[in-house]
Amino acid sequence: MNMKMMKYFGMFILMGMMSAVMFAKTLYVGTNAEFAPFEYLEKGKITGFDIELMNALAKEMKMDIKIENMAFDGLLPALQMKKVDVVIAGMTETPERKKAVNFTKPYFKAKQVIITKKGKDIKDFQELSGKKVGVMLGFTGDAVVSDIKGAKVQRFDATYSAVMALENGKVDAVVADSEPAKKYIASYKDLSIASAKAEEEDYAIAVRKNDKTLLENLNKAMEKVKANGTYDVLLKKYFK
Repeated sequence: MNMKMMKYFGMFILMGMMSAVMFAKTLYVGTNAEFAPFEYLEKGKITGFDIELMNALAKEMKMDIKIENMAFDGLLPALQMKKVDVVIAGMTETPERKKAVNFTKPYFKAKQVIITKKGKDIKDFQELSGKKVGVMLGFTGDAVVSDIKGAKVQRFDATYSAVMALENGKVDAVVADSEPAKKYIASYKDLSIASAKAEEEDYAIAVRKNDKTLLENLNKAMEKVKANGTYDVLLKKYFK
């Protein structure tokens, strides 16, 4: 190859690399950074299991991501209005939500638990009837407690606010997802998780109904991060 051809070949490669950077698609990701250890603020930056997982998925898909933090009950409307491309927020795949959006294959199993003051165990969710119960607006716990006849539901925008209401005697119990609940129990020594049992639920990533290619690519990327060990590393970091 002569010098002139090498020069043009080098320019061609450089332009190709520049184009890849310039036209790399950005994936706008909706979340609610009030749900440690899945998503939370640390020194002004959103981090957590979901966020690191989303970064790993985007890397496999050769995409950049931009995180949009918003209220939990605004996430699916934002997705439908195309303000974000995906939602990852410790969101449970429910029949009602599946009417509006599609979900990836599940990436985490969780369950609802009851947080109480120590010495005030609750053995069954139906025992919440007649009690003031704190829940997070729009979360699965909201739906669970709303179905309990006689339960006095008090809704909060964040788990922290509900736990503080319990600490201050403004509610009798809080129903929350198991992993965030464990974090609060570790911080507040006068609180405990009740012995009442709940069914497991699946967390999944939400996409718009017509974004079938994106859904497929996310599922493929999830398979890769599980196969290459990235998923297990994140599990160990946040939950072990």
